[in-house]
Amino acid sequence: MQVAAPQSFRRVLSSMCTEPHPAARDAAARFLASNPGDPTTYPTVSALEDDAVALLGEITGLREPHGYVASGGTEANVQAVRAARNLAETDAPNIVAPESAHFSFQKAAEVLGVELRLTAVGAEYRTDPEAVDEQVDDDTVLVVGIAGTTEYGRVDPIPALAEIAHDAGALFHVDAAWGGFVLPFTDREWHFGHAGVDTMTIDPHKMGQAAVPAGGFLAREKRVLDALAVETPYLESTSQATLTGTRSGAGVASAWAAMDALWPDGYREQYERSQANAEWIAEAFESNGYDVVEPVLPLVAADVPRETVEELQAEGWRVSSTGSGELRIVCMPHVTRSMLEEFAADLDSL
Repeated sequence: MQVAAPQSFRRVLSSMCTEPHPAARDAAARFLASNPGDPTTYPTVSALEDDAVALLGEITGLREPHGYVASGGTEANVQAVRAARNLAETDAPNIVAPESAHFSFQKAAEVLGVELRLTAVGAEYRTDPEAVDEQVDDDTVLVVGIAGTTEYGRVDPIPALAEIAHDAGALFHVDAAWGGFVLPFTDREWHFGHAGVDTMTIDPHKMGQAAVPAGGFLAREKRVLDALAVETPYLESTSQATLTGTRSGAGVASAWAAMDALWPDGYREQYERSQANAEWIAEAFESNGYDVVEPVLPLVAADVPRETVEELQAEGWRVSSTGSGELRIVCMPHVTRSMLEEFAADLDSL
């Protein structure tokens, strides 16, 4: 049977995945069969993971990070909830997150037997600290803030949420899965150096341009990883804190290679291009009479009718809508100005 050609990114406009950097692609191929889950047997990829975590710490304002290269944001978010639950002393744990939180927190709550309390977001699509404060109680083990929401690219008031969490004796987690590789070049407060962040999700396989899958889970303190560790009797390493056991070294190696090649100047240049593209397509939507959610990061949402979205999809555009029905464009590294001009022309014709 003939192997099908991979998906082209030429008309992909709503995905948070992108084409990997050439160095990341090469590294992924070379370490495909290495298993960082068995660090004694595969010490080379284990050392690369240490270097990758160190780079993630540099990006997120954490001098001595603890963590690992996960499969993606879902795994990292599950791990944050799991660590908070394991460290807490309550029989009825709950986590408080905004309605804008990624659906992975629903999975985490179901799998781990933790109550998920969702709070309202304000007019700017950001978490309302007062709403969070009302939901927090003595059984709250984790408060969640988002640094680059999936639907609108918004950044929650991270320092305020950290204070609420710690006043309640809970941990504070920031989901920067998508935003973590663009926010360093803005003036927004979002990372470990800005606030009392305990854990963070940041995905090299999104704006970081690593090969899929390559997520990141970071913790400020070693005790958080210790709370995740289980014994590994038949391995030379004595314990394992990751959620998955066997892992492909492709994600680890490609994450390290992408960051080594692009941090910081390459990421800064890419952010500037992506943000300029987001602002350009936002103006194109507005010129066609659509209401637009301002792109504070390289993500645009516009109130394009569903039937028009379906017509665009029929033209081959890989686009999707927010939960409220707006057309959503994510200006990932593969999204060029010429792609957006072609898209805008098709939108005009419809």
